[in-house]
Amino acid sequence: MNQNQSTLTKYLNDGVAKAVALYWQTRSAQRQRQEKSGKADQGLRSAVTGGKQMDGFIDLFTELVIRAGIPREFIFAGKSVQLPGFFRPTKEWELLVVRERTLIAAIEAKSHVGPSFGNNFNNRTEEAMGSALDLWTAFRERAYLDSPQPFLGYFFMLEDCKASTRPVSAKEPHFKVFPEFNGASYMRRYELFCRKLVLERRYTTSAFITSASHDGIDGVFKTPAEDLSIERFAKTLIAHVASFV
Repeated sequence: MNQNQSTLTKYLNDGVAKAVALYWQTRSAQRQRQEKSGKADQGLRSAVTGGKQMDGFIDLFTELVIRAGIPREFIFAGKSVQLPGFFRPTKEWELLVVRERTLIAAIEAKSHVGPSFGNNFNNRTEEAMGSALDLWTAFRERAYLDSPQPFLGYFFMLEDCKASTRPVSAKEPHFKVFPEFNGASYMRRYELFCRKLVLERRYTTSAFITSASHDGIDGVFKTPAEDLSIERFAKTLIAHVASFV
């Protein structure tokens, strides 16, 4: 590993650790505020509906784009993040890079925390697949004018807990599921999903990390698969963005 690679690796590890810690701290603070106000949502939904949990990751991706040579004025997060869709008028992305009426990059950043994983897993996967289909169809129809093929990134963080790591059976009333899903935990299912998004060219690249609530607040996280590492995600993003500098 050369010095530049080593520096990037350390920068990313430190940046992701800070983002993970902020994620859990934000969830905890939001839940405490809602409980004190007496308006807490049902179950742990109170720690989800407040938003802002993914801000640390979005800030990290923003800094990567800036390091690649794109001025901050062309990076959009939190506002002005709508893109035209084909099947719907617009879709909001977590982060966009748009320069001189050219769409350079769009990033989706999502997470999933228990205790419910079943229905929410389906919702997350359908949302990601639908967003990609919508964007690429709109791209084909020149919704983004003369933009060359943009970078489309998918980042996902899953809670590492008993409910997400235990084997899960699949119902097969008519046909057999693909063998890789037999007894696969939700963690394994998300890993397969993120990998297949890239294999099927729905997203340029994808990153998948996990973190447990008890030590995640200290920035602890894991990378279940190297081909879905944040480092590979970052290098692909940087290389793409740098070509527009």
